[in-house]
Amino acid sequence: MQVVDKVYIDGVFVRPHGTATFDLISPVNQELLGKLTLADATDTQSAIAAAREAFKSWSQTTKEERIQYLEKMYAAILKRKQHLIDVMVKEYGGPLSFSSVSMQFALDSITSNIALLKQFDFEKKAGNTIVQLDPVGVVGIITPWNASNGFICTKLSTALAAGCTAVIKPSEMSALQTQALTECLHEAGLPRGVFNIVTGLGPEVGAELTRNPGIAKISFTGSTAVGKSIARDGAETMKRVTLELGGKSPNIILNDADLSKAIPISVAAAFMNSGQACIAGSRLLVPEYQLEEVKTRLKKAVADIKVGYPADPGTDIGPMVSKKQYERVQGYIKAGIEEGAELLVGGPGHPEGLESGNFVKPTIFVNVKNDMRIAREEIFGPVLSVLTYKTEEEAIDIANDTTYGLTAYIQGEDAEKTRRIAARLEAGRVAINGFKHDPMAPFGGFKQSGIGREYGEYGLEAYLEPKAILV
Repeated sequence: MQVVDKVYIDGVFVRPHGTATFDLISPVNQELLGKLTLADATDTQSAIAAAREAFKSWSQTTKEERIQYLEKMYAAILKRKQHLIDVMVKEYGGPLSFSSVSMQFALDSITSNIALLKQFDFEKKAGNTIVQLDPVGVVGIITPWNASNGFICTKLSTALAAGCTAVIKPSEMSALQTQALTECLHEAGLPRGVFNIVTGLGPEVGAELTRNPGIAKISFTGSTAVGKSIARDGAETMKRVTLELGGKSPNIILNDADLSKAIPISVAAAFMNSGQACIAGSRLLVPEYQLEEVKTRLKKAVADIKVGYPADPGTDIGPMVSKKQYERVQGYIKAGIEEGAELLVGGPGHPEGLESGNFVKPTIFVNVKNDMRIAREEIFGPVLSVLTYKTEEEAIDIANDTTYGLTAYIQGEDAEKTRRIAARLEAGRVAINGFKHDPMAPFGGFKQSGIGREYGEYGLEAYLEPKAILV
């Protein structure tokens, strides 16, 4: 069992003021993996004070200096990449294949910010006026448990590139992963106070970050409900916010799509990260006349999906992160049955032989109506809802009939048609013919999927305040 009893404040690992503890439980077999001593509001205030002091000098660094530090950050993380992957597999239960990709994305976010800094101009012109882009200040970074270190690397590298300093509150369920990453960041030799990490609960640490006037901006990834509370509480001190929230992403298969390719892609999009992904393509829209063929192909595709121990290279779906998350997903599966959707594969309970962990059967419902809970609410597990449409116009209407708008998917052979439909979908990103990620392209949501954007120039500008200097 590993004990995590330090927080990272002002460049030093120190014992927290907080004394409450949190048990880290294996999602594979419910064994105790570790024990975390939780940070509290006092620890958070100390971290904010350190970040505010560091901001005075960090905000005045040159692009070249920031690039050098980001390169050190990248090198330190790359050096321990495999260890970081292994800890993610062990603590979170992310399949080895996904955890490896997630860690590579984390590294890519740093190199993309380095590349962006090299060509980004912090001084522009508007009319006859000089516009200076200044760092917003100290940033409160709040990250979830479903790709913890990836979110920290993305947000922190962007904040540092902008000239901001940071106080980071990772999920308490990711403490082992956070500890490993913090050791890397410490080794990178960033100036004291530039980043601080206080792992604690939302009502303690998250609330202090949101309300404390020393924090200028919150960058949050997590649920829509928590995002709304951050927006409300942060308004008191006029905090800038970037909120990347939930999703219920549509995946439209057009009538000219090659189903032999489209169905496996659709299953992969729905079950990525064991379904614990805000961008999962959890609503599959198919032409009504093709439903029977789609059902046959879905059964075949799921038969090739392996649910199992996350360290096994052949595993596609690992356990849910916690018993609570397992029960949540089970509740939605039961709700789908009760609402009258047709259960095609999967269903309640554990897969055979995996009863000791938080494993869920990959589940697909067909003949789903868009007003059912399984079609409207974010499940965050390997559950796919299949809906049918008669016309292209109806498909667009169904896809957009959601409170969310984070990601959408389209599959079809006619490039002009897929591009035309993509332009009409209410989503921050639209992927055509498969999952795609570009660390230089903006990422964020329409509607209740969030406010603001991350990645690339749009993401960097979210950490900057334009100042007009009239000469």
